[in-house]
Amino acid sequence: MPEAITAIDSHAHVFRRGLPLAPVHRHAPDFDALLPDYFALLDAHAVSHGVLVQPSFLGTDNSFLLDALRTSPQRLRGVVIIEPTLDEAALASLDREGVRGIRLNLVGLPIPDFAQAEWQRLFERVRALDWHVELHRESRDLPVAGQPLLDAGCKLVVDHFGRPGPVPGDDEGFAWLLRSAETGRVWVKLAAAYRSWPDSRGNAACAAALALLQALGADRLLWGSDWPHTQHQHLADFASTRAVLADWVPDAEARRRILVDTPAALFRFA
Repeated sequence: MPEAITAIDSHAHVFRRGLPLAPVHRHAPDFDALLPDYFALLDAHAVSHGVLVQPSFLGTDNSFLLDALRTSPQRLRGVVIIEPTLDEAALASLDREGVRGIRLNLVGLPIPDFAQAEWQRLFERVRALDWHVELHRESRDLPVAGQPLLDAGCKLVVDHFGRPGPVPGDDEGFAWLLRSAETGRVWVKLAAAYRSWPDSRGNAACAAALALLQALGADRLLWGSDWPHTQHQHLADFASTRAVLADWVPDAEARRRILVDTPAALFRFA
């Protein structure tokens, strides 16, 4: 098991066919994404550590993810999906297991009323644990979904470039994301560009990465493989998602911070 951090994959999923699905789910993969296969990819590409993110189709049953964390507590961290009513003791137990944040995958779902007392209590507990809230939503809705999380004092991690439109420079939601850098509590994952643009190496993806780097700096950017690239396996594999970071961030020192220093601090790899 590696001890020195060479690189951290900040966004990957593990699952197998036959696990109980969330009552509402957009898709259900017909293949397995198992931990040994993920570790083999990390090893092959000199990535020492990884962050497992609960897939939306499994909902709040995080048991498969937690089992994975237990197998390699030094190498892995987790981000879970939970009900807002989960109590303080349960959250503390998740923290001991290596969980460092909660995921709000709101694609295709109504945006909750985060002003409700149960959400505000949850955000208070998230802050107390030094966790973050990970948000996945198309850019047009980022101001509505993201601003309440910042107003609640949370660290906000935005998935997949913020899911901007075809031309990031003309995207008002993406512009909000760039402005939100002023808070010092926003991170963005340079991951799954193929979910926004057909060509991850194209002008739009590179322009979005440059804009994010200029606004947030390498200390607020993360890289993720998005393995196993659900619904987009025909567009990407681990090798291509690892290689494209050099196109998005040509400066080697900035890439090192994105791959090592920034995620090591946010996910508390120590």
